[in-house]
Order: sequence, then C-alpha cells, then structure tokens
Amino acid sequence: MLTAARKQLRATGEAPPMKELARLAGVGVGTVYRHFPTQQALLEALGVDGMRRLVAACEAAAGNPDPVAGFERITEFVLRGQLSDPGVAAVLAAGQACGEASPLAARLGAAVDEVLGRARAAGAIRPEVSADDIRRLLVGTAYALRPVPDEPRIRLYLTLFLDGLRPRGKTGRVADADRP
Repeated sequence: MLTAARKQLRATGEAPPMKELARLAGVGVGTVYRHFPTQQALLEALGVDGMRRLVAACEAAAGNPDPVAGFERITEFVLRGQLSDPGVAAVLAAGQACGEASPLAARLGAAVDEVLGRARAAGAIRPEVSADDIRRLLVGTAYALRPVPDEPRIRLYLTLFLDGLRPRGKTGRVADADRP
C-alpha cells in the first residue's frame, strides 16, 4: 500500500484518497483503513523516511558550537524537508505525530529546543519564542511557498523568517546550509 501511495504522491503531489489507494494497491478499503485509520496516518507513514533524514540533519546542526548558525541550519532543514516531502509536512503540521513518526517528531523537537535555548541565551533570538512557535511558523512558511517553490523565494522567506525572530535591530542573511 505504501508503494502505491508513494507512486501516486510522486505523480500528483498528493496522497491518494483511501478508496483510490485500495484500488491502486489491489486490496479492500477495509484493509487500507486497518493500516491507516486516517489520511493523516497515511501521510505520516509516507513521511517516516524523510523525518529520519530531517532528524539526523537537525541533530547534527544542533551540535554546532555556534548556536545562531545551528539554529539557521535547522530552520532551513525543516523548511526544505517540508517542501520536498509532503509526509514530513503532514507530520509537522499535525503538531502531534502518531506511529513511527512520533519518536522522530520528539527528537526533532528536542534538537530545536536545545539550539533555540542556546540562541536565546546568546541574545540572537527573541526570548518569548518557543519551539512550537518555530514549528507553526515554518509549517505556514512551507505552505506559502507551495506549489512550486523557487530557490530565490526560499532564501527570501528564510531571511524574513529569521529576521522576525531576532531581537529588534538585529538582522542577518541566511548562510548557505548543507541540504539534508
């Protein structure tokens, strides 16, 4: 079923409806619903591999001794992860993942929390900003960049996003980060 759903996702940019997935996979609709009780559960299952890559990249970035550079990398990785994988976008948009995505989302949240705390302590990020604020804002930013994001617009939105998190009077430019 996941193979059929991935194929449809690559072809159309959207996961198939459950009835269509059953037809594509050659199974009954009940079988689909037993494995994926909701469309969200299907999307999250499709996003597990992308979440693994994203978490690994963000955990590495969180280890950067420069908290500002680490935070900037994490924000770029999270934004690009959503743009390249609708399953990752679904996990992050939900706010509370289920199944295999749940521990990955927790690890991602811990990496963001860690580097965000260090960036706040360095005076580079507004003190009232939380990790959940970051998640919500990046989900919205990714949504605004769809359906066809272009590189200059991604860079612009990242710069605007990061400038909005900095204390008043401090702005910067997004450095080129390694892509996850």
